[in-house]
Amino acid sequence: MPFYHLFVIYLIQVLLVWLPSFGLASLFKKAGEASWKAYIPFYNTWVMQHIAQRPKHWVFWQFIPVVGWFITPGIFIEFAKVFCRFSFWIIPPLHSLLLSISPGHNNKDARFIGPEGVKKHSKPSWREWIDAAIFAIIAATLIRTFIFEAYVIPSSSMEKTLLINDYLFVSKFSYGPRIPNTPLSIPFIHNYTPFGNKSYTKLLELPYMRWFASPVKRYDCVVFNFPDGDTVIHAPGFESANPYYDIKRRAAMGSASDQEVINNPDVYPVVAHPVDKTDNYIKRCMGVAGDSLKVVNGIVFINNKEAYIPPHSATFYNFTTKNNTPLDADYLREAGIKLNLESAGADFSVYNNNVYQANLTLSEVEILKKLPVVDAASVTKDIYPADGLISTAMFPYYDTLHKWSPDNYGPVWIPKKNVTITLNAENLPMYKRCIESFENNKLEIRAAKSSSMIKRQIPTLLRWIITG
Repeated sequence: MPFYHLFVIYLIQVLLVWLPSFGLASLFKKAGEASWKAYIPFYNTWVMQHIAQRPKHWVFWQFIPVVGWFITPGIFIEFAKVFCRFSFWIIPPLHSLLLSISPGHNNKDARFIGPEGVKKHSKPSWREWIDAAIFAIIAATLIRTFIFEAYVIPSSSMEKTLLINDYLFVSKFSYGPRIPNTPLSIPFIHNYTPFGNKSYTKLLELPYMRWFASPVKRYDCVVFNFPDGDTVIHAPGFESANPYYDIKRRAAMGSASDQEVINNPDVYPVVAHPVDKTDNYIKRCMGVAGDSLKVVNGIVFINNKEAYIPPHSATFYNFTTKNNTPLDADYLREAGIKLNLESAGADFSVYNNNVYQANLTLSEVEILKKLPVVDAASVTKDIYPADGLISTAMFPYYDTLHKWSPDNYGPVWIPKKNVTITLNAENLPMYKRCIESFENNKLEIRAAKSSSMIKRQIPTLLRWIITG
């Protein structure tokens, strides 16, 4: 764990312990302790536990990274009880907590009853339930942050390995738990409330921190934050499903419908999200830092070697039937081919009553070829040509130098830490946004006075896309 990560965490912890000192000083005096003790971080919580006759080992728990942030308010709440503060106000323990952090002159009415007085007080059953619920929320938040979290598959790109709306638990230990950039948020809600408002506030923003980080391995299935989701249009049918940057590019190319969206911010509001509040995606990692990736006729090559194809990986195939025999999805399903017809990109479609298209795994291709009504020789991959018009919608979103498509793409070199590359007019569009937006660097393009090329060292980019 880098030192500056620990520094930020403990700086927050010290502030949590020290800032309430101005309110605690008058309370210490009422309890018979010197007021100066309230201004020494962590020693003040030791004195508070002594006054309240609570276990002092909780003071040391405050030094556990992040967990200590939750321990400290608990110490404050228990300490406030010895001043007869048990009332329910907005959130059960909040009134007691405010007693500790408020300025001294607001504590003049506080009456010291000591730990014996606390023992005589009993909470109503409804209060017990609410307090238990708050504890459960805190515990669940810690588990989701540091141990594992549940996700729902949002799209069909991983079929037939993972299906839309599948639930899965993702281990935070795989690549190291990431500290939330925006810790002040509503528990269990990602970025928007059911009412359409943001579920978080930017009053406190932390730098990117990942503890005990380990590298992503090739062919891992990885949950990550969608990079282009940092700025979205907050309206039905948009968000990450129709990214804001794609709309801007199409509008600049003359699309009237996209220009209407860009020119109507009241109807189509643009919202910026911090990295931990962008939409969650899951994909298979095909290339890691330092790899060169390309796709040739639908086959992925890593460092000029054909990549491993997972057994449940599927792609679209075209085929015809013998003697124009009609065929439907139910027939294929009965033969053992799994088809999802409910998603937007259905796994089965028909063209001209005889040309069919199906999304198939390699094993399902063999099943298809053996069907008596199918012309086995006609079963071919549905390949976008290398010079197709779709290249204008492919990263890096320009086609003056390349004619790329999903099935004929690259090569693209994946940046690696401490490795220097040569930037030129051909490859600059691939790295420009990464350099400026994700690595927060300033990029200037100047006219070259000689044949020498601009060189720049690009840090690893994996850290801004990988989560949990």
